[in-house]
Parts: sequence; structure tokens; C-alpha cells
Amino acid sequence: MASGAPQQSSQMAEETPGFLDAFLRDFPAPLSPESPLPWNAPGTVLSQEEVEGELAELAVGFLNSRNAPLPLASSLAHEAVSQLLQMDLSEFRKLPRQEEEDDEEEEKEKAPVTLLDAKGLAHSFFNQLWEVCSQWQKQVPSTAWAPQQQWLVSIHAIRNTRRKMEDRHVCLPTFNQLFGLSGPVDRAYFAVFDGHGGVDAAKYAAVHVHANTARQPELPTDPAGALREAFRHTDEMFLLKAKRERLQSGTTGVCALITGKTLHIAWLGDSQVILVKQGQVVKLMEPHKPEHQEEKERIEALGGFVSHMDCWRVNGTLAVSRAIGDIFQKPYVSGEADAASWELTGSEDYLLLACDGFFDVVPHQEVPGLVQSHLVRQQGSGLQVAEELVAAARERGSHDNITVMVVFLRDPQDLLEGEAQGANGKSRDLPSDLSEPENNTPQRS
Repeated sequence: MASGAPQQSSQMAEETPGFLDAFLRDFPAPLSPESPLPWNAPGTVLSQEEVEGELAELAVGFLNSRNAPLPLASSLAHEAVSQLLQMDLSEFRKLPRQEEEDDEEEEKEKAPVTLLDAKGLAHSFFNQLWEVCSQWQKQVPSTAWAPQQQWLVSIHAIRNTRRKMEDRHVCLPTFNQLFGLSGPVDRAYFAVFDGHGGVDAAKYAAVHVHANTARQPELPTDPAGALREAFRHTDEMFLLKAKRERLQSGTTGVCALITGKTLHIAWLGDSQVILVKQGQVVKLMEPHKPEHQEEKERIEALGGFVSHMDCWRVNGTLAVSRAIGDIFQKPYVSGEADAASWELTGSEDYLLLACDGFFDVVPHQEVPGLVQSHLVRQQGSGLQVAEELVAAARERGSHDNITVMVVFLRDPQDLLEGEAQGANGKSRDLPSDLSEPENNTPQRS
């Protein structure tokens, strides 16, 4: 799929009344207690910490399915979630099962987890969303019209030859609107999660990593640190869920948060992001793999081992050394992410985020050529470039799930014209070594 640029405020102003009118025609009144939900409840129970992320995801997905402009969907979701969280949610509290009570006895030193009935909460949340739509039909708050930076993002994901699709991805150019963040700095968030042993961990990370990032007090001053802490906390939250629900899955992940003119990335495991600048690959990160010396030493210091069984594995099982989840391989499989930051100058072409199903068969250095060839064939249109990159990985023998996301930082038409100028002998003013440009080395945190 391809995701185009978010609507500018004038276009959204034109579309909003029509969307709200149509929504309230289809739902002329709040749901009665007996009415069926217009969406699927997010599981059976939710912890208090999971409510914001799960309900925001629920609302944005539902509103987008009804063709709401993304900035409007994000603003509506934030307002409805905020109002719900101000309510007394004790009526939705679920009593723990006997085994959960036993677990709490064993861990008295930890704060007890409050579980809420997900279906009842989702029912009440829809009515809260209905109330917000009714209010905004009369007067939309000025904050909902905040100008949006335009983004062109091409995304494609396939199950390939695997039995199940365990990848998930997130494209959220309206990060500020979804979490009610004000101020002059625009934020956009992009992520790829590569699940294993089931899809639960990848789905969870795709809902909660960005929600946890938005909650971090250091987000305005240290966005990379906020991302890193969000990974750690999401892992902690999922392990509690995995224990409650007997889940064994895990997920690697990589995310990019663009705040103004700075790129921040964080990653766990072997999903990767690269930056292409003036046709050259800029290495931003080193993936976590069991055979890497630092990872091997960390695992062995904890009492685990790394061995080769068709590939390098932790304790003879997992082929990843860091991940969210994998409850039975903690602490050998770490939930501690790495993070880095990079100042953008305006000369960057695009970001590419992908899982190992892509990077295992397509070397970094070949990406610019594949993208450029696509742009030439498509006369400067980048909408389907991710689909072609996925096809290239499959043709080269990848049998894994494949997810590719290309976030253009410049107009693809400009990239095509720049290449043509270079071919005509005009100077492109390239630095001698783009992988380590002066005063612009990624900073690890």
C-alpha cells in the first residue's frame, strides 16, 4: 500500500463537516447497552496502562475505515480518549482469576495490576467518541486545524511463504494530534515490527511503543531517550500480559521519530532502518544479532550461550538477541533498545525501514539503485516503490515475512531530476564520505 501526504488544514476544513454529518447520520444516537459494537473489542481485559494506546488505535482504525482525514481521526481519537480517562472506570474492573491472585501473592512487592473489561470499556468509549463528534459538528476546535507537514510514504508487506503474517508496521505522521502535544515542533513516527512465535508481541508493540513514547517526560528534550525507554516499558507491559494470557511470542522492531529537523531512531533485534542521502547509503545503526561479540558476551555473562544450529541462536532456540516479549528467554533476550539521533540538512532523500526478510537478501548498498530504477520507470512517482523492493527481496530467495516502508524526505521527482543532472556531468556536490559526515555522526543513547 502507499500512504500519501496528510491533508493541509484548508482541505481538512472542507472535508470535516461532511465526515461528521455522515458519521452522525449512521449513528444518530449513542449505543444502548444492548446495541452491538461497531468495532471489535481489544481483547478480553485491558490493564489501566494499556487503555490509552488500545483505545487510540481502535478509534483511529475505525475512523480511517470511514474515510476520515487522518489529522481529524487523530484529533477526535485524542479528545475521546482524554475524556474517557477522566471518568471513573471502576465499573469496568474485573476480579482476577485464582491463578492471577496466586501470582500477585508471589509478587507482593510489585504494584497490583488493575484489569478492566475490554468490551464494556470499548462500548463506553464509542459513546464518548460519539459525544465528541456531536460537539465538533457544531464547532471544531482550532487545535484540530494545525498545519501538517506533507509526507509521502510507500509501504508494502507480504506473508510470503510463511504460514502466518507476523509483521506489523505503523505510519503516524499525526503523532502530535493523536497525543495532544502542542508546541512548534512537528513530530512524525514510523515503525516496523517483526514478530516470531506468534503475532501478539508485534501487534502489541505496534500499539504501545508510540503511546509510551508520547508519555515520556523527556520527549521534548531527549526524543531518542524517550524512544529507548518506550521500548523498555512496552517490553515490561507485554511480559505482564504474556504471563496473564500464556503468550510466548516476541518481536524485534525499529522505529523512527522525526521531530522538526532531527531524526531519532531506536531498535531491538535485526529489523533495520537506513538513510539515503544524495543517492548514498548512510549507516545509522548496527542490528542486534547473537553472533556479534558484544551480544554474545552479554548473554554468556548472564549464564546463557550462543550456538550455531542452521544459524546463530540464543540458548539453542531464538535467532534474535534482543526483542520485546520472549518471556521464557529473559533476560538473555534483552528488551533494552539502542537509540541514535541525526540532524537533517534537507539534502536527505528517504528513509527505508524493513524487517530481516528484506535485509537478509538485499544489501544496503543496492537499495539506492533499486529505488532509482523504479523512479525512472515510474517517471518520478514513488507510491509503489515499496512493492517493488519487496518483490526484489522475494526474487532473491527470501521466504520470510517481508515489510518495507519508504519515507521520502524529498519529492521523488526531485530525486529523479537530480540523478539526471548528475548523469549530464553537472556537479552534485557530494561529500567524500557520507557514512561519517563532519559534525553529523549519529549519537547513541
